[in-house]
Parts: sequence; C-alpha cells; structure tokens
Amino acid sequence: MTAIRIRDARFAISERHRLTIRHLDLEAGQCWSFVGANGSGKTALARALAGELRLLEGEADNGFGRIEWVSFEQLQQLADREREEDESDLLDYEDQGHSARQIILEGGGGEARLAALAERFGITGLLDRGFKYLSTGETRKVLLCRALLREPALLILDEPFDGLDVTAHAGLMRLLEELVAAGQSLVLILNRFEEIPDFADRLGLVAECELGLAGPRDEVVASAELLQLTHLAAMEQAGQRLPPADPDAVRRALDDREPRILMRDIKVSYGDKRILDGLNWQVNPGEHWQIVGPNGAGKSTLLSLVTGDHPQGYSNDLTLFGRRRGSGESIWDIKQHIGYVSTSMQQDYRVTATPRSVILSGFFDSIGVYQQPGDRQLALAGQWLALLGLERLANEPFRNLSYGQQRLLLIARAMVKHPPILILDEPLQGLDTFNRHWVKRWIDLLVAEGGTQLLFVSHHQEDAPACISHRLSFIPEGEGHIYRSEALQGT
Repeated sequence: MTAIRIRDARFAISERHRLTIRHLDLEAGQCWSFVGANGSGKTALARALAGELRLLEGEADNGFGRIEWVSFEQLQQLADREREEDESDLLDYEDQGHSARQIILEGGGGEARLAALAERFGITGLLDRGFKYLSTGETRKVLLCRALLREPALLILDEPFDGLDVTAHAGLMRLLEELVAAGQSLVLILNRFEEIPDFADRLGLVAECELGLAGPRDEVVASAELLQLTHLAAMEQAGQRLPPADPDAVRRALDDREPRILMRDIKVSYGDKRILDGLNWQVNPGEHWQIVGPNGAGKSTLLSLVTGDHPQGYSNDLTLFGRRRGSGESIWDIKQHIGYVSTSMQQDYRVTATPRSVILSGFFDSIGVYQQPGDRQLALAGQWLALLGLERLANEPFRNLSYGQQRLLLIARAMVKHPPILILDEPLQGLDTFNRHWVKRWIDLLVAEGGTQLLFVSHHQEDAPACISHRLSFIPEGEGHIYRSEALQGT
C-alpha cells in the first residue's frame, strides 16, 4: 500500500521559495534516504513529508497517521525556549529549566518505555539533568528518544548521526535496522553518502529545491547524474584558494618559545557534577591537536576555557598565549588570537545578521558587527562569499539559510583573519559530502601557510585533517574520565 503519493507537486517553503516533487511513492514499511547538498531543500522535503508545508499545486496524498520528525531546527527551538524561560536572574539560585525526562515525555509516552529507550541510548543518568546543560550529542539522543516514545507510523530523522560519538552512532544504526525489520516506516535525511544504511533500499537526490532522482537505491547510485555531480565537485575543489588575511590587522606578537596553551590540574564543576577533574594539557607552537571523547565528556567545556568564555578559568591554573588567566588581560586579548566555531555558537548567533555581516564579524571577534568595516575587509568578505558560493545570498537574513549554509558561514568567520589558533568543534556537522571535502581543503590551505594551529573536535575519524600531529583523548573511567595526550606517529 502506498502511504505517500505525490505527483507534479509544488510546496511553499517561504514567500519566494518553492519545493518541487515530480514523482514520489513512499510505501508503508520502506526505508528511504534522501541526500543533497547544503541548501538543496532536504529539510523542506522532510517538512513536506511531515505535512508541514502548504501544497500550492499538484497532488499529495499522505496516508500515515502519527508522523514524528527530528531535526537540528527542533533542537534550536528547544534551546531557544529554555533560554527564554530561564528565570535565574529573578531567583537566588540557578534555574535548571526542563529536565531531559520532561522534554522526552512531552506529547505522551510511558515511563517504562522511556526507561528502556534511555538505557538503549545510554542516557539513563541524564534524565533528571537540565536539558540546557546537555552536550550536543546528548540532546540529539533526547530528541530521538522523544520521537520513538510516541511510536510513530512514519519516523523522519534529519541528520540523525551528526553529533553522536562512535558508540552512540553504532547503537542508533542497530536500533533503526531493528525498527525497519519490524515494519517501521523510516525516512533519513542525510548529508553523508557513506551514512546511507544498508537496510535503506530507496534513495532520493535533492537539488535546487527539487526532488530529482528517486527510486530503488542501486538504480539511483549508478545514475549518470550522480556520477557527474561527484566529478564536478572534485574539479571545483582542485582549484580553490583562500582569500588573504586583512593586511591592516594589528595583533600582539606571540613568543614561539612559550606554549600557546598551558593547563595544570584543571577542575570544572557544575553543581555536584565534576566535568573536568585534574586535566593537564600543553599546546606548543606548531602543534595541531585533535580532541576526542564520548558525548558529555567535557570537550566543549575545555574549549570554552581556551576561548576565555568559561568563568571557572579564573579559578584554575590556566595560561593562554603567555599570560596567566586573571592577570589583568581582557577577553579581547585572548580572542584576537582565536578563530572559533561550534554548534553552540550557531545556536547563539541570534542577532539580526546577513551572510556578509556574519563573515565581517570575524574580523572583530563579535557576534554581529558594531563598527564600520574598512574597504579591505568588505572586499575580503566578498571573496569569502564567492568561495562559499553564497554571493547571491549575501544580504539574505542569516536565519533563513539552511543549517549547512549557516555552518559554512561560521567556519569562514572563524578563518577570515587567519588566526594563530583555529578552534573547530564538530565543524563538519550538518555538511554534505562535497562541502565537508571543501572545508577540509580550506583547513589544509590555511595551516600550510604556517601561521595557524588547529584544535579540532570530531566524532568521525575520517573528518580529521591530515595536519593533525597530536591527540588529546577523554577516556571513561568510573564516573569520570582520564586524559591522555600523545604525539601521533609520523609527525
């Protein structure tokens, strides 16, 4: 039985943008994967299948009952809600907000089923923690549990594997395979071709807000259109060059005889929860570090110490760029040496902005632009927009762009001043196969100049750039973690 049947349909994404689906038959019990570049319309397709887009013309029949959709956009909405409802400023204690348990149980579901799902995802110990205190990977697991708790007839997962560590990735893949084997109708919206599971026997390609090829997986993979797309992307990548740094920028010179980062017996706690406990770490000039560990281990907390944003940096033995934290330096003395991007930054970038102003803000280490940029900076911003292929969207609202397009802009913002330290926290999350290759190429080009060192966090080993020379590992032990620093062979 065909549960979704669409013919010559156009859906309204916004006042100006439309999604076109010429032909799609999605039957109950099937598992579909839809793949496309950033900004291609994949999320709009998910919204259309979930019944959230208005049909303008054509035929679209949907016979599914309960439909659940999990996406980055939903995660953003929950984060915004928790922020808006935070009453810590009005109380004499910190408002914890909604717990993970409360988020999961919203909309129905029982405690017994919740307990089983939480154990499967390894989040039993997180259920009573405030949702806003969870890591990116942990929040993804919470949203997946919430969707599965409602036992949907159709489950739509938008980038379900991004933000998950290796163990959670494998566990989710097994769970989805079991669900499909049991008859669950499943749609996966993916950026990575290699993440298309073996049990997904249907594939669709989305480009320019249109579902083009769609049908049996083997037929689509062997299509001439897909092979041509891959070839053109490789050709474009081969000829890329980075725009130069701002020649008018003035920064304090760094002493190459001193460590860039020096941490001794670092301890960070949130209430009774110890996040970092006895961490020792030193980053010397010329070293490029990969930071690995499971969700919730404290990797992002570590990076917030390096960027100067974490208040507990003052109570620790922490030296950044030759100056002890709390010795009179301002946060701008730290940030002038750093380019930074993370999922939390993307969630927090809520100011009214355009792609052009997002890139320009990288020159000033600010969220938003509050001073007049110079002619050179405006010209460089234009070159970065051209590199990203976003010239025509230069003055569009940042929030109207796809998640992947936003991520590309924030990566450019981090790189635009060719910083001494480039901190990339899961930078490739939400990017399609081609854009991940391009970003890694940009990193290689920037590091090859010799003036930038890299701190790189990713759950995907294949995402690590070739320049990585050292690794800091967060290794679970008991209720906490131990920390292992090592130089990699061949460096």
